Amino acid sequence: MRVLILGIGDAFTRSHFNTSALIQAPQGYVLLDCPALIHRVLRESTGRAGWDVQLDDIQDIIITHLHGDHCGGLEAFGFWQAHVRQCDGTCARPRIHTSRASAERMWERLAPAMDRAGTAKPLATLHDYFDMHILEPGAKAEVLGLTVQCRCTRHPIPTIGLLISDGRTTLGWSGDTPFEQEHIEWLSQADVIVHESGSAPAHTPIEQLNALPKALRAKIRLVHLPDDFDDSQTALRPLREGEVLAL
Repeated sequence: MRVLILGIGDAFTRSHFNTSALIQAPQGYVLLDCPALIHRVLRESTGRAGWDVQLDDIQDIIITHLHGDHCGGLEAFGFWQAHVRQCDGTCARPRIHTSRASAERMWERLAPAMDRAGTAKPLATLHDYFDMHILEPGAKAEVLGLTVQCRCTRHPIPTIGLLISDGRTTLGWSGDTPFEQEHIEWLSQADVIVHESGSAPAHTPIEQLNALPKALRAKIRLVHLPDDFDDSQTALRPLREGEVLAL
């Protein structure tokens, strides 16, 4: 399993793309969150990494929650994939994997831009653009040869963290979360943990990650960082856009 980091910034970044990643799975590519400017995000980070991946090559997206910095690119993604299907005659819709709470409100978020209301065309539904798959806490799901488990965090809206395994190694992805010892312990099953860091109460201050045991800190890489993040305040390593984690 290889993981290409697409963005490391928080919701207010002016210097980076929003936190997201692209996973090279045994059976294809899985997009981990879908920030705004997704076409540019993908082009720039794949270019840095030397990956030849176009948006057309991605059929599976895992969405951790519905804040715009994590799902703001779904409109562009959905419209583009619908255009590609129309042009080449295929009928398969891209698949979104997310929590039940996020799935129930997904179309509420996308409909104002995508439902075609006020036009002569038939009213669209979420099903016209995406095939929805529910990730249930405590259960395992299969996504392109990966085993995916989720856990709810304590973010202001329903949000999930993830354990993603190819059967040999496991990636932990914290999702947006305040510091929570139980969440850290759950993520500690992973070989590498990509953890967010920001300001309380909605995010995890770096000081709390710095206080974790040495063996656990060695697994952690940082994302979802403010632009003024000071690397000197921690021995934990911030990830870079275009960096590839080979697990």
